[in-house]
Amino acid sequence: MTTFTDVLRDFYEREPEQVAVTLQHPNQPDFHITYRELIERSNDYAAEYARAGIKPGEVVILILQHGKDLVYSFWGAVLLGAIPSMMPFLTEKLSPERYRADLAALFSHGDPTGIVTYPEFEADIRMLVGESKNSVREIFITDRIPRQDKLDFSLLPGTKRNEHDIVLLQHSSGSTGLQKGVALSHRAIFNHLDAYGESIKLTRADIIISWLPLYHDMGLIACFLMPILRGVHVVQMSPFDWVRAPYRMLRAISDYRGTLTWVPNFAYNFCAQKIRDRDLEGVDLSSWRVSVNTSEPVKFKSHQMFYERFKSYGLRLETLQTSYGMAENVFAATQNDTSKLPYVEEVDRESFTTEKIARLAFDGRPAIQMMSCGKPIPNTIMRVVDSKGRDLPERHIGEIVLKSNCMLNEYYNRPDITKKAFLPGGWYMSGDYGYMFNGEFFIAGRKKDMIIVGGKNVYPQDLEALACEIPRVHPGRTVAFGLFDESQGTEEVVIIAEVDTDDEAEHERIADEIRMHVSKNSAIVVRHVRVVGPKWVIKTSSGKVARTASKEKFIKELEASQ
Repeated sequence: MTTFTDVLRDFYEREPEQVAVTLQHPNQPDFHITYRELIERSNDYAAEYARAGIKPGEVVILILQHGKDLVYSFWGAVLLGAIPSMMPFLTEKLSPERYRADLAALFSHGDPTGIVTYPEFEADIRMLVGESKNSVREIFITDRIPRQDKLDFSLLPGTKRNEHDIVLLQHSSGSTGLQKGVALSHRAIFNHLDAYGESIKLTRADIIISWLPLYHDMGLIACFLMPILRGVHVVQMSPFDWVRAPYRMLRAISDYRGTLTWVPNFAYNFCAQKIRDRDLEGVDLSSWRVSVNTSEPVKFKSHQMFYERFKSYGLRLETLQTSYGMAENVFAATQNDTSKLPYVEEVDRESFTTEKIARLAFDGRPAIQMMSCGKPIPNTIMRVVDSKGRDLPERHIGEIVLKSNCMLNEYYNRPDITKKAFLPGGWYMSGDYGYMFNGEFFIAGRKKDMIIVGGKNVYPQDLEALACEIPRVHPGRTVAFGLFDESQGTEEVVIIAEVDTDDEAEHERIADEIRMHVSKNSAIVVRHVRVVGPKWVIKTSSGKVARTASKEKFIKELEASQ
């Protein structure tokens, strides 16, 4: 079977009553979607797209929250042979100005012909579409999708698509808008699912539990496409419901005997600190065989904190695994061996920051703890190279480059940046710094985010993690960046940390604690620490810290105060 539609047709004919997706909403019964329901209701959308003149190969943007309409509208585009692309729904956490900029960038580069959204968002979308020239021909409203009397696969254009055709777009998020649509083919995704499924020992008996948004590669691939296309039951909840009540994920694992999850590193700290015992009465986590930590730097301390908090509920330490990936490779590039604990080592801080070499710590000198993200998955080859693309020895820090049979077709309609992203020979430049040891890869940080202080390379993620160790600082709500100091001729580090209180004296006390803790446990002396209230730190749509945007916000506030 070579296309998504081929697989859906097979499930529809052989296992129509098999539950594919279970949707959870607070204070509502769980909503189960069988393959029959999935395909027949998706066909409703396919027919409506066709009625409006949407053609195979054209892009349809989905601006929807967690729920059945997001599921049906996505697969409806697939059945038609159109190209679905999910975008975050505007919430109180997103700046309206940034959201409009993201939409404008998406219209400019994606050339969408259709948009799907809710009745209550219709006026906003029509206004945004009308503000600029774009390719949008139709706005589809979820409560105006007519039901179809019958389904005839032979009439669906999606059955005529080629395995090398683009099947979806994943939009990379950043501080300057959605500039790059990652175009993926049917074949690239199937190649990835084969390789990654082997890495995590996926079987039909697995049950995936997820709160991840579907507009990010981790949620879209691991917790949506992989289960549906491989016949694995997935239970999904909204990321907003999870943030308000993080115990929901653990309860779902217990209730459904869940086996697999994917979460970013901050979620371990967040759950360990926020979940109360009274919310876990009767919870049993013994079925949970793998939880993959990925999408941001992985920290063993976070694993330890999470394990100590929930081991009495049946959690095993070896459940907590690691991976490294990117949308350009569909999702995962590496995966730790799930039969053993991820490899953790202490490296000498001075060598790491000044020589870009990850030497093992010695003689009691200051050290940095690094945790492996595992080895490349079966169909992916990875290297670490210097600025001229030459291979570096083991333990030398450089840029990670990779090649696979599941690489993106292109950055959609962007031949300029597609060409710049590859070295000769088809090696994709990840933009991530890291090193290799014994075939395993360790990620140091993003190339574009590195701060250089007095000749030392400082990765902001390390400083942010240290700041988060101070009591009352919100997990995952710190940001570090460099500001060039003309008098010193080098960058100085700024750290901003969110707390709950607005008490200025308490802000000063926490700032002093952060300053002392970071200076003691890193290779630099930090002078500029600012403690702020909730929602100051800007994040991308995928939940990652937007350092450039946060830096710009800090500079504007600094200038306004002078």
